[in-house]
Amino acid sequence: MGPVLGVGGFLEARARSLQGNPRPTSPGRAGPVRSSVAAPDCCGGLGNLDFRKVARWEHKTRKLSKAFGSPHLACYTLGGAILLLNVLRSHCFTQAMLSQPRMQSLDNPAVYHVGLALLGVGGVFVLSSFLALGFTGTFLGDYFGILKEARVTMFPFSVLDNPMYWGSTAIYLGWAIVHASPTGLLLTALVALIYMVAIVYEEPFTAEIYQQKASQAYKRS
Repeated sequence: MGPVLGVGGFLEARARSLQGNPRPTSPGRAGPVRSSVAAPDCCGGLGNLDFRKVARWEHKTRKLSKAFGSPHLACYTLGGAILLLNVLRSHCFTQAMLSQPRMQSLDNPAVYHVGLALLGVGGVFVLSSFLALGFTGTFLGDYFGILKEARVTMFPFSVLDNPMYWGSTAIYLGWAIVHASPTGLLLTALVALIYMVAIVYEEPFTAEIYQQKASQAYKRS
């Protein structure tokens, strides 16, 4: 369970793109990606791992829960910070695409509709995951000791592991394809890689805490 591209961030990114920022076009080449443009999104993606470090520190010390007076309030505060980061990342992602040339091979109606389909599928996975997990389940609540009765197995978790991460990745990918943007494809690959690293860190911890909870429940019964 972890942070994902917020719906608010996605809508904010779309609004930015509709403001009519011009992009240079090229007959067959995408052109170089300026590192100064890609850098903000890299920072936004890596921020997910930074927040996870904060959550692990909280799990060990409970200092955030003590500072805010309750684990729920601490989790809501951290979740709000993650959402703000996602808005910034969505904005940077879109601006990076708008500032770079389009790729001619992606700039056609068929590919455009593939991008729309990815946006739809990704949105379904993200929203249904959020509804299944709730706010605290989505935003690292397990690190604050806020646990479900059991690990969530209903849709979309019944058809895909880590659906929030992969739904978010599908949204980024669809957004890049809709804009025929090679820069967007590159940044989507970066986001997917960061999510994969986050999964490696997250899955063993989540499995461990729910196993501990099940063992404690068994001993009490």
